[in-house]
Amino acid sequence: MRRGWNRVEHLTAVAKFQPKEAAISMSMRTSFIVAAAFVAALPLATPQAAAQDTPTSACKAPDATHEARIAGCTALIDAKTETGRSLAVAYCNRGFALTEKLELDQALADLEQAIKIDPKLGCSFSNRGRVFALKGDLERAIADYNQAIKLEPTLSAAYNNRGDALIKRNKLDEAIADFTTAIKHDPKNAHAYGRRGWAYQRRRDFNHAIADYSKTIELQPNDLLGYINRGNIYRAMNNLDRAAADYGEAIRVAPTDPRGWRNRGMVRLMKYDNAGGIADYDKAIEYDPKDADSWNNRGLAKKDSGDKAGAIADLKKALEINPKLPTTRQLLKELGVNP
Repeated sequence: MRRGWNRVEHLTAVAKFQPKEAAISMSMRTSFIVAAAFVAALPLATPQAAAQDTPTSACKAPDATHEARIAGCTALIDAKTETGRSLAVAYCNRGFALTEKLELDQALADLEQAIKIDPKLGCSFSNRGRVFALKGDLERAIADYNQAIKLEPTLSAAYNNRGDALIKRNKLDEAIADFTTAIKHDPKNAHAYGRRGWAYQRRRDFNHAIADYSKTIELQPNDLLGYINRGNIYRAMNNLDRAAADYGEAIRVAPTDPRGWRNRGMVRLMKYDNAGGIADYDKAIEYDPKDADSWNNRGLAKKDSGDKAGAIADLKKALEINPKLPTTRQLLKELGVNP
């Protein structure tokens, strides 16, 4: 194996959920590895009503699936027995579920109907703000969050959602303040801790970010992104053992999700564990065969392990998926192949 070159430059990352972060600076090994993306959990505006022992209880049950909530709220609305705020809540909750399924136009129609029925229900404005945010209209989203907070000053979800919009505007201090208020009004709001952790991470305040991601995990022990986000921080701090441990927990929580596998695979390559890295990327590719970074990184590991044919095949596959990977082209040229 060649020494005297920086392998990190060849570990590149495609940020699938957040803006691309700079590659980690480490000596020797990591120039060609494609670094896994920094990700953070999306905030949710949860319904505030309690479950009831009726066939339509899923409309207002906090733990209902989106499909069950839509069906339950539709049954309530179609029965024409609900009026006033109770009917507005049914539209609001169905709009929430439709938003999470990204059926945004239908969600918007429901939320506007909820506002028409009861213009003093903060939930409707907070959830409509989420629709506008997902449509890319942050100005209208923030206006709705402001109105939700005006109507219901203790509505944690509204602060949480406004904080998310402020992150997108790169107003990190204001976002952190909103997430802090969301937590004040709902100390078990795991999403607010996760999003505040992401804001701290953006500020390179790693200690506060780790504390928030750890709290997210405490509140939701099976939170995949909590482990991945905290692992990313440890990786950025060059604490590779703790990063690998968190990615391992992500694998335990979601063994068929490729993110835990490719993040741990990358750390193993950074530690010169080619066999372990290849094994992890085998799984990452099994669960996401269209991820060019995984093919690139497994190709690098095979190249360093002396498997020239395997390396060439993997690197060609990476370029087939994403022709804009300059490090992959460089690796192929080193193997005597003109990409």
